[in-house]
Amino acid sequence: QFGRTEVIDNTLNPDFVRKFIMDYFFEERENLRFDFYDVDSKSPNLSKHDFLGQMFCTLGEIVGSQGSRLEKSIVGIPGKKCGTVIVTAEELGCCRDSVLMQFCANKLDKKDFFGKSDPFLVFHRSNEDGSFTICHKTEVVKNTLNPVWQAFKISVRALCNGDYDRTIKVEVYDWDRDGSHDFIGEFTTSYRELSRGQSQFNVYEVINPKKKGKKKKYVNSGTVTLLSFLIETEVSFLDYIKGGTQINFTVAIDFTASNGNPLQPTSLHYMNPYQLNAYGMALRAVGEIIQDYDSDKMFPALGFGARLPPDGRVSHEFALNGNPQNPYCHGIDGVMEAYYRSLKSVQLYGPTNFAPVINHVARYAASVKDGSQYFVLLIITDGVISDMAQTKESIVNASKLPMSIIIVGVGPAEFDAMEELDGDVVRISSRGRFAERDIVQFVPFRDYIDRSGNHVLSMARLAKDVLAEIPEQFLSYMRVRGIKPSPAPPPYTPPIHVLQTQI
Repeated sequence: QFGRTEVIDNTLNPDFVRKFIMDYFFEERENLRFDFYDVDSKSPNLSKHDFLGQMFCTLGEIVGSQGSRLEKSIVGIPGKKCGTVIVTAEELGCCRDSVLMQFCANKLDKKDFFGKSDPFLVFHRSNEDGSFTICHKTEVVKNTLNPVWQAFKISVRALCNGDYDRTIKVEVYDWDRDGSHDFIGEFTTSYRELSRGQSQFNVYEVINPKKKGKKKKYVNSGTVTLLSFLIETEVSFLDYIKGGTQINFTVAIDFTASNGNPLQPTSLHYMNPYQLNAYGMALRAVGEIIQDYDSDKMFPALGFGARLPPDGRVSHEFALNGNPQNPYCHGIDGVMEAYYRSLKSVQLYGPTNFAPVINHVARYAASVKDGSQYFVLLIITDGVISDMAQTKESIVNASKLPMSIIIVGVGPAEFDAMEELDGDVVRISSRGRFAERDIVQFVPFRDYIDRSGNHVLSMARLAKDVLAEIPEQFLSYMRVRGIKPSPAPPPYTPPIHVLQTQI
């Protein structure tokens, strides 16, 4: 149980005021249940009150609804209409502020034998348990005891975890080439103090506790002054979702012969009546989270590397539902159904070409660059890619479009080429052109097979890792293009129930 609302007396149309603060992660499925009761006494025990029904949803479903406002039927009492509930979500403001600040120092201690000091600052935020975590280091200013550091930007979350009174510790060091930097001194402050801006409150004495203990006349090791403090509110991923941006989800499945005959239990495409195969698991894991952000729940599903009936032509971009004019399937269940159906009708073949399905989604993404839609392509494959040069070219072109690509590798193959496409270590390039941004995330499915056989856990971990980068990739596209989120629809105001009286 996460919490309870207040009780509103004597009404069938209550408008609850109490808010509940919870952590939101795009990449996780967060299941919620709302239970409704008619309170009959002061007892905190729910069994003493009448149960009125319940509503199930995910946090993503609320956030992904238009204006982050979800209206859903209350269920749970057989044969009875239990009414509807409206739930709205809003992002807390403190989580998205950044601060631009600049510092200078005066008369710092001289640490170098020959020249003056080479000072830099290290900022630490304090944690709940009293420990400290480094959150920022300034650059080094060479050979001066009165440095002026460049302004830097840091999120409020990183600086103090959104707690304005939490201690921020700042250490001053003299940089040494060999890495044994000399400690000059330190001081503490807080976000609330810093937010007063440039003033006498924000001139800090730098204290070296060792010196203070030894020398009676010790005053300080110099002072550090805040020169400027500017709060900037960043637009967040949820601002776009709330403003109506839709995330379109497309699936592409590898039907090459290296997967093995689907009728054999050793095949990666084996249709086991009792549990999902690796393709089904990867598809479900990622799809069930993304579907909350797509209002029509219609997903194009493609296959590649198979020979198609009736004439056996090889295709690297065929509709799983057999309808090339309309490859859309309804919901993740519809995609699964089309996948199983096509396994029965097509012949696994080859080679493993990625470029056609990437270009297929890129054509759609190229037609809506105004920020109203973003495309995520999930490719599930068993392996070694045959059209590496063309695929790189497709990815470099797609990096300019509102799209991201997730590749899940199933089976035991070596996935070196996939790691190269991922571009986390070296940005991907084609014919001398580099990708504008990193849009590919690759994971091998075998890293997520739970030893105990608990597939629910392994699917959740898989989804978390492949989807974690999507909001940042999404924001990087919007920022580069200068696209601002659309305003959210006006908040919901409950209808006023007029009491009719007869005169």
